[in-house]
Amino acid sequence: MVSMRSLIYFIKEALSNSKKNFGTTFGAVVTIFLSLLVIGVFMVTSMVIEKVVQSIESQVSISIFLSDEASEGNVSSLTNYIKSMPEVATVIYVDKEQALENFKEMVSSGIAEQLDGNPLPASLEVELSDPEQVQSVVDAILAEPVYAQVCDNPEDPTDSIRYGQQIVNQLFAVTDIIRIVCIVLVVMLVFVALVFINNTIRLAILARRKEIAIMRLVGASNGFIRGPFLMEGALQALIGAGLAAFCIHLMASQFLPQLSQLLSWLPIDYASMQLWQVYLLLLGVGLVIGLFGSAWAMRRYLKV
Repeated sequence: MVSMRSLIYFIKEALSNSKKNFGTTFGAVVTIFLSLLVIGVFMVTSMVIEKVVQSIESQVSISIFLSDEASEGNVSSLTNYIKSMPEVATVIYVDKEQALENFKEMVSSGIAEQLDGNPLPASLEVELSDPEQVQSVVDAILAEPVYAQVCDNPEDPTDSIRYGQQIVNQLFAVTDIIRIVCIVLVVMLVFVALVFINNTIRLAILARRKEIAIMRLVGASNGFIRGPFLMEGALQALIGAGLAAFCIHLMASQFLPQLSQLLSWLPIDYASMQLWQVYLLLLGVGLVIGLFGSAWAMRRYLKV
């Protein structure tokens, strides 16, 4: 168990060594800062994309466009078939007049006035109780024989059905690409940070080699000798991690509200994002990097 007196000694020695080797110490802090900044940006970006995907998934619905010649009996048969699926919450019939009214609400009045009559088809709007099952529901509808008799494009029935899963899949694809790129960058930067800390501790060991020899002669324990070097690596890492967490906080507080306004059509509660978890993780990862880098250096250069 480390006493308070020993801990204070470790801190004083770590600060003294950092001051003597300011160049390498500064390089180690900056490298850790950049490494953890990339990790933090990646985590916040992943949280934002996850919120967007969850919001879009909650709004996933299926629109089935009906032919003007579709019989009421066939439309009713298809409606009942869709309602019988456990993944479906509701099925709403939207006639041509309501479809035109909905279109007028979505676009400017000038565009709506240019329409010749009412070219919009009637439709069935399907809301799902489980949005993740949208593809299986679409496949089941396409396989139902009556669907081909009521859709507005019987030559290509798949053209008469619209659903939002494509957007969700594209978002996941973008997320995967971002994840791969960030993982590669993080691994490279963490390795560079370890090298910098290793060099910093190596220089500190060389500068204090005579003092270390004297401490060995008077019977100082291995832990007492190693303590200042572990503390030095930990302090460098915590400073870099703290700077990274501070920058992430500034960027998030400035960028997320603007993104919320830009994506106002998505009901995303950015305030519910647990950013404090990101900050704690950055500090934890930084501490691990500092301690591991110091231990790596001591194993190579400090024979105690």
